[in-house]
Amino acid sequence: MKQKKPPIKPRSKECAFCKAKVEPQWSDVERLKEYLSARSKIMTSKFTGVCVKHQKRLAVAVKRARHLALIPFTTQE
Repeated sequence: MKQKKPPIKPRSKECAFCKAKVEPQWSDVERLKEYLSARSKIMTSKFTGVCVKHQKRLAVAVKRARHLALIPFTTQE
């Protein structure tokens, strides 16, 4: 007999932007840095818990901040 898989649990994380009712902005550098890895890559929503809508807007905001030299493209090692 096959064993039953446990039921899939819904996400326990809530989107930080939905919770605070704010949108990701390129000018808010400190908040954007929270969503970057040690190598300055944008972390996935799987790790951050950001919803799809805000993940897309977060990516655009990070790219704009990088273009304006507010956030580095990569880290120097």
